[in-house]
Formats: sequence, structure tokens, C-alpha cells
Amino acid sequence: MLSITGVSRSFGEVRALDDVSLEIASGEFFALLGPSGCGKTTLLRIIAGFEAPDSGTVTLDGSDLLGVPPNKRPINLMFQSYALFPHLSVEKNIGYGLAREGLPKAEIRRRVSEVLDTVGLGAVANRRPHQLSGGQRQRVALARAIVKRPRLLLLDEPLSALDRQVRAEMQIELKRLQHEVGITFVVVTHDQEEAMSLADRIAVLEAGTVRQVAPPVELYARPADRFVAGFVGSNNILPAETAVRLGLVPAGTTSLLTVRPENVRVGDGAGTLTGTVLDTVFHGGSSRIAVGVDGLAEPILATRPGAPTVSVGDEVRVSWAPEDAVLVPA
Repeated sequence: MLSITGVSRSFGEVRALDDVSLEIASGEFFALLGPSGCGKTTLLRIIAGFEAPDSGTVTLDGSDLLGVPPNKRPINLMFQSYALFPHLSVEKNIGYGLAREGLPKAEIRRRVSEVLDTVGLGAVANRRPHQLSGGQRQRVALARAIVKRPRLLLLDEPLSALDRQVRAEMQIELKRLQHEVGITFVVVTHDQEEAMSLADRIAVLEAGTVRQVAPPVELYARPADRFVAGFVGSNNILPAETAVRLGLVPAGTTSLLTVRPENVRVGDGAGTLTGTVLDTVFHGGSSRIAVGVDGLAEPILATRPGAPTVSVGDEVRVSWAPEDAVLVPA
């Protein structure tokens, strides 16, 4: 549905986007994931029409978007700050865009009522934003965005203002809402957990370039390069010489060896590497163990269910199944 081809954008000496190409399908929940300054918000603003690329094309259903002003695009952008009108009720905030379009009052009331039911805000329709919780304000902003029935909804860090528990609830709510209304969602986030829990596919950006586009499970299990391996979730990234020494790759290989912490076994039996426990952290349902190994700059991290069974200072062996090790280009 949305095709981005060869898009580049520079701000002075800074190249925010460098030849970015993406295809986003109709009805898809798509995430742009990356660290601050990677270009994801610039790309979102280009899609919305608030920024023009230096080169490249953006089409929606085959039609050129770049020549269309923001208010004429079948696209809505939900801002990180929500940008609600403090003097208007929930109902009037949601219906504001429809009123500006000059729709009949009866049509506005019907559509606003439908959306209030969808987001579960019927009981607070007459309240002002300051009388709502953070999660409720987020729902109002969402309702205002979807009531206009855009082909595409852009969300810029939509959950960053919420506390951890409300954010987890809203992740479920966002996914449900997207399926229910059938609108294509594109979300910008630096939060890997948020992207992994929400998106059908994720594009990982770094320094203005797309490093990998894949569904969450593939992105986690088969990172395309060192950046993705280190950015998406925790990972142990071992140098090529260690992989060669362990007999996992032939001599001369320059690829890095990556192993997820949950796939690392720690014990005093036979193991791949010998090291000393540097730290243990109990998270409630699981424990994180850091093991220092001579010759490695970073400790090996292991995650196991339950409380730690080793102590700081213990000499242990760490190992993993060969099929759990993934090679990535150095």
C-alpha cells in the first residue's frame, strides 16, 4: 500500500536518511525501530507531509504523495504529546477534525459515538483532558486519529509518556484496536519490547539506513548484522577468533558469533568456556548471570528461570547448543 523508494534527506552536514526503501502492506502494523537520531521520525514526517525528501519517491496505493499537502493526505499522525485541546471535552476533541471538514452534526455524533465505544471512553465523553489518566488521554488521541478513517495512521512514540503498567496494557489495546478498525499503522519507537509486541514487521534503522526488515521472531532469531544483533534484545557477541578456537567456524572466518542469554547454560559441568561469576540479578521470575571469561572484553550473559543457583566469585562453565549460535557479518 505504501511504497518508499530511495528516500534521502540531509540537514546541513547531517544525513538523516540515506537511500531508504520500504514497502508497507495494507492492514499491516509496521514499526520503525532505532536509537535516537537514526532518522525514523524524519521518515515519519516525510510520510505525513511535514518534511520533503531531497530525493526519492513516496506513493500510497500507487499515487504520488509528495505533491499532496499534509491536510489532503489520507493519513493521520498521532503526536507523542497527544496535543489534545484542554478546553474541549473528550467528545469534542474527537469530533474536532470532522467538524472542520464540515460534516453534518448528526454524522459527527454517530461516528464519535462509535469510536468512543471502540476505545472504551463512553463513560468519560464529557470530561476535559485534565480530568483523565494518561492512558485515557492516549485513547482520546487515538480516537481522534481514527475517527477520520485514514488509510494510514502514523504514531510517534505513542506510549512513551505512560508508566510501565499502563504502557503494557496499552500495547495490548493498540494491537486490538488496529485489528478492529483495519487501518494500517506505522509506529516509530526506540523501545524494542514495544516494537516486538506490537508490530507484524519491523524495520531497524541506524544512522539513516535500513539495516533489516523482518517479522519480530525472525529479527530476534536471525539478525542480519552486528548492529541488529546488539540492538534488538540482549545478546552475547563473541569475536571471530573465539568462534574459531571453539571449532564453531573454520579458520579465516571473520563473522561474529552471537548467542542469546536465554540459550546460555551455566554450571560446573562440561562447558564451552570457563569463567568467573561477576554478578547475579534476580528479576522475580528469572535471573541474569554475568560470567567473566579471560580474553573476552565483555562478560557472557545468561538468563535462567527462578533464583540464581551460583554466587559471585564461583568458577563456572558456560555452554550453548550449536544450533543456538548465530553468525553475523563483522
